[in-house]
Amino acid sequence: MEIPGLGECQFDEIYECYRSREISLPVLNNAACSILLEGYDEDPDKEEFHKAIDNFLVSPVSVLRAAEPHIYNYYLDVKESIVPEDDFPLIETPNDIWQFIQLGTDAIVGRRPYGDNGIYVSLECNCDWEPEHGLMIVFKNGETVNKVGPFDGHVTNSDAFADKTLENVVYRRA
Repeated sequence: MEIPGLGECQFDEIYECYRSREISLPVLNNAACSILLEGYDEDPDKEEFHKAIDNFLVSPVSVLRAAEPHIYNYYLDVKESIVPEDDFPLIETPNDIWQFIQLGTDAIVGRRPYGDNGIYVSLECNCDWEPEHGLMIVFKNGETVNKVGPFDGHVTNSDAFADKTLENVVYRRA
């Protein structure tokens, strides 16, 4: 299927969504990533998908870098909640965090089923301080980071904690 901004996309039978070819993305420091579209066929407003995809494709790396303090707080919460082993990374400042993150290679675009019913782009990453739950970075409308933390499948903290007051909270400290 031809999808604006992505070109020809194939239906991925395993994930039950459309998958683009790998694309070098400025927001990921030019790392290659496939874009996966969930619920695209049945969505009543595909233009909102196209707009979020367009935003994500041109977002600069500064959008991701703005999330450093939030990701660092996630690291600190994990560090404080465990007895660190010898191989646990010691990260001194927020801007050092990227040395310990392996960015995901699939960005999932889908409509939020609650709240604003907007389009969100989720990136599941690996991180050295939390190998079991990883790191989830979510971009609202593909243009700004609105949530970071362990991978939980939710695109906002409001949804993750069933608390409307967390709608604009990027990371909820433990």
